[in-house]
Amino acid sequence: MYASAKAFEELDLSPDLLKGLYVEMKFERPSKIQAISLPMILTPPHKHLIAQAHNGSGKTTCFVLGMLSRIDPQFTAPQALCICPTRELAIQNMEVLKKMGKYTGITSEAAISMDSSNYIPISKRPPITAQVVIGTPGTINKWVTARKLSLSYLKILVFDEADHMLAESGFKDDSLRIMKAIVRDSPECQVLLFSATFDDAVRAFVSKIVKDLFRGDYNQMFVNKEELSLESVKQYKVKCPDELSKIMIIKDKIFELGNKLGQTIIFVRTRNSASMLHKALTEYGYEVTTIQGALKQDDRDKIIKEFKDGLTQVLISTDLLARGFDQSMVNLVVNFDLPVKHDYPSEPDCEVYLHRVGRAGRFGRKGAVFNLLCNDRDEMIMDKIERHFNSEIAVVPSWRSNEDFEAALKKAGLL
Repeated sequence: MYASAKAFEELDLSPDLLKGLYVEMKFERPSKIQAISLPMILTPPHKHLIAQAHNGSGKTTCFVLGMLSRIDPQFTAPQALCICPTRELAIQNMEVLKKMGKYTGITSEAAISMDSSNYIPISKRPPITAQVVIGTPGTINKWVTARKLSLSYLKILVFDEADHMLAESGFKDDSLRIMKAIVRDSPECQVLLFSATFDDAVRAFVSKIVKDLFRGDYNQMFVNKEELSLESVKQYKVKCPDELSKIMIIKDKIFELGNKLGQTIIFVRTRNSASMLHKALTEYGYEVTTIQGALKQDDRDKIIKEFKDGLTQVLISTDLLARGFDQSMVNLVVNFDLPVKHDYPSEPDCEVYLHRVGRAGRFGRKGAVFNLLCNDRDEMIMDKIERHFNSEIAVVPSWRSNEDFEAALKKAGLL
């Protein structure tokens, strides 16, 4: 029943919205996922959509365009709600919304926790009248509970990184509470669940919600697991005898060879590793910035902005940024620690691995990922990751050899 859209003009968008797509976003035509999913989102009777899409494939623009196109700009009440797992992702989605909707006059507000310096308790604020609200589950729940965020006029609800929002370890309770409130106040609301990864448990749970809670008809769009391996990004594993050699590799190989290549993100497992690595690299005279969950929110926002503006070249991060962080100048990702499951440290977190790798080579650009393996456990985890994605990751023969690293970067198309 849906024909995929070869041009944005086929989607019956307002002239103001089309202007935003061409002038601000500089789009020429819909990407593959946009061509398939946008007709599903925008065609009455506006069925729900469960969509899995690659990192960097343009899924954000799908749901932002979906939200903007469903809103009546003359009616000042919340009509679209987008829920994200982190404030960073909420801020980033808000930036896309403002850019794309620049000429529409549509109003928006971010529902994210504020630092105490500029905090006004929600109870003392007037009710929210912004037409689009983008935020994190905790804050949105507070606003709904305080009766300051009306759900009575909602037309469209979006979950970004839906797998994370609905998994037991994520924000499942908050997410469910918000959904139940919406079903009560706006039973006709369209639900879009977008994510780069869906494991079977989450997939079943999501289908159940859409069937049982919202009871509407829904469309699904899934990508097979093997297809999720990232083709444009070359992945490597490097065997290191100890932790000091990992630092030496970053300093002498990756920084020295890669300093003209754009930006680098180094992922670590814990805040302690982040501080340790930051201290070590700073003592060698490198300028690096570090972001982790313990920082004050204003500091987190400032660091992200500096990195996005290209003022800093190297960012050390815990998995706070593994998901959805979009920075087109990142060509190198280093896994200083491999991602493992919190409760089972001997099991890899393959979905986080995929998300981390997805930070390099956004939108089909070239990128390289170096996995630094220090012991048998690391090798075992790496082995499980390769089996999971059904792919063999190339080895850099010697951690001491400049030639080997140069060859790896050449193969990735970066040198």
